[in-house]
Amino acid sequence: MAAAFRRAMNGLYLLCVIVGCTALVLISAIIPWAVFTRYVLNSAASWPEPLAVLLTIVLTFIGAAAAYRLNLHMNVSYFADQLPSKFHALLDLLVQLLMALVAIFMIVWGKLLVEVTWHNTIADFPFLSVGVTYLPIPIGGICLLLFIIERIVLGAPPDPIPHTHDAVSFD
Repeated sequence: MAAAFRRAMNGLYLLCVIVGCTALVLISAIIPWAVFTRYVLNSAASWPEPLAVLLTIVLTFIGAAAAYRLNLHMNVSYFADQLPSKFHALLDLLVQLLMALVAIFMIVWGKLLVEVTWHNTIADFPFLSVGVTYLPIPIGGICLLLFIIERIVLGAPPDPIPHTHDAVSFD
């Protein structure tokens, strides 16, 4: 059962990374297009900026869940490192539980935000519901909560990128 859950979380992580990377690549293509149309063609397109904002929402919430899974997010551990080692596991559990509260907040309030704005449309994209644009918030919260459960139950996932700790010599 544990191995199946770990494999499922590996798949979810891969999906989060693909979605986040796709959003980042699209943002990186859209912004130069906006600059090109504005300054070279002297006719600014109206859609690049709002689309880049929508993709940034996807990148932020889905990508953050993936980064949290492998502990690639920013954190300040100075004070935690100063504690005796016997308290590290307890502090890590406390951090996971607090992050679970954040994930639950994202799920509950994100779902309400999606429901409230579902029938509104975006001026630049009248075919797109505002609620759809907020879907990354509860989806990211669900992914984050699943990754937290994985970390609490099974421990930290193995790093998929092999690292070498050999010193580099510039002699």
